[in-house]
Amino acid sequence: MASILKVDTITGVTTAGSIAVTGEGNSTTTNLQQGLAKAWCQYNASTALQDSFNVTSLTDTGTGGTTVTIANDMANDDYSATGNGADGDAGSTITSLNPNTYATGSVKYTGLRQTDGANDVPANNDLNFCNVCILGDLA
Repeated sequence: MASILKVDTITGVTTAGSIAVTGEGNSTTTNLQQGLAKAWCQYNASTALQDSFNVTSLTDTGTGGTTVTIANDMANDDYSATGNGADGDAGSTITSLNPNTYATGSVKYTGLRQTDGANDVPANNDLNFCNVCILGDLA
């Protein structure tokens, strides 16, 4: 019979902010807090937030550039920030959304677009669909 656990707060016994979870195969454990996204958002070319978690605002920093401001700062600037972006173009367009400037309270992304094949140099571009995920330790 399955059990249902209903709680508002989970706190570790040894260390309040550390909860170990048994992994697949029952042979290893993983830290629950380390595996959670600390911030994420989706935004469009006009830097309008579509949806987000732990993100307060976006700042347009020029063609293709956006700074994502994190509501609750990260512990340091060594966290993992990922991004992907698309133009909604059905052609042979290659797009990329790259984090490139890290701070505890923000990360800057640059959108790039390559349109005419391998000989084109990717250029900064305001992408229509941008997705960001930030992983690491909160301050």
